[in-house]
Amino acid sequence: MNNTTQNATLPEVLSTKDAAPLINRKPQTLYRWACLEDGPIRPLRINGRLAWLVSDLKKLLTEGSI
Repeated sequence: MNNTTQNATLPEVLSTKDAAPLINRKPQTLYRWACLEDGPIRPLRINGRLAWLVSDLKKLLTEGSI
């Protein structure tokens, strides 16, 4: 398996439902961060839906800012 194939299988963004448990938060918390724009990370909006960057989630976990 080459490097391009490996990167293609890893998602760059996650839905709120999938992202919340990774950072030990409820989806409602992430919705609040998006709505009030007061959280430690901001989502992307894709076709009206929230999408959380995996890189932001990883950074949040390593920096421990929540």
